[in-house]
Amino acid sequence: MKNAEHQTKSDRTRAAIVAAAQEVFAAKGYEQATVRDIAARAAIDPAMVIRYFGSKDALFARVAVFDLKLPDLKAGDGNRIGETLVRHFLSVWETDANGGFAVLLRSAASNEFAAKKLRDVFAGQVLPALARVGGTARAAERAGLVSSQLLGLALCRYVLKLPPVVAMPRESIIGAVGKTIQRYVTGR
Repeated sequence: MKNAEHQTKSDRTRAAIVAAAQEVFAAKGYEQATVRDIAARAAIDPAMVIRYFGSKDALFARVAVFDLKLPDLKAGDGNRIGETLVRHFLSVWETDANGGFAVLLRSAASNEFAAKKLRDVFAGQVLPALARVGGTARAAERAGLVSSQLLGLALCRYVLKLPPVVAMPRESIIGAVGKTIQRYVTGR
């Protein structure tokens, strides 16, 4: 019984550290976040963060896991793939504003580890999705261009909060950026 109680407390502590790390990394980025900040947010001693995760890098690796959960682009209207991707991306960002993707995007400019994790997300998720709908020819280039648009949109709308981009209705963004994404996906 004692072991089960210990495991439950351990699981709660680990979950509190992960939740605190997501919030702190999303708010401050990798470079500015400290183990002390994370521990304070989790209401624990900083030594506990190290005990459970070993280092700030290891903790970051744990919370910087993100699945875009891309829809099956072959199942929908082939002329609306761009709109589908932008709509999905906006929904993902808006429901995960303090999650793994925010951590990666805020941190990638100043931390190579974070940049690699972000590249891995797009290489492992966007590239295969685009290869399925547009073939493998130049799929990496197409995925890179799509990623540049989606990451630029997220940076401007959700991180930098540029007023004209923040003020734009979702459907306007979906229509405008969707056309560009469509061109990258199909080559037309």
